[in-house]
Amino acid sequence: MFEADDIREWRGHDVVDAERHRIGTLESVYVDTATDRPLFATVTVGLPTHRRLVFVPLANARVGPGYLRVAHPKSQVKKAPAIDIDGELPAEDEAAVFAHYKLDYVPGAGGERRLARR
Repeated sequence: MFEADDIREWRGHDVVDAERHRIGTLESVYVDTATDRPLFATVTVGLPTHRRLVFVPLANARVGPGYLRVAHPKSQVKKAPAIDIDGELPAEDEAAVFAHYKLDYVPGAGGERRLARR
């Protein structure tokens, strides 16, 4: 895996799936609030007139020359929960992001958010 500071430097680079199909462009990194480790990335997808940010897990992601390769197929990522380009992920929508990728979701002990944008 890579350090949070390093993955943020890849903002603006292509994001591809395991088959190297281009998904979109890396926009931001969301970290686990308990560990401050990178957990999800948002990827800019869509037509120039209707862009949105979709969430993709960073587990098993790898960097290559000019791209970030994620472990999930393009078709799954494109259907992931999304926010507007200038939007924020509401705390009540976090569970849906995890559920889309069949990942366990556990909020903080006091009910606090699990994801924070960095």
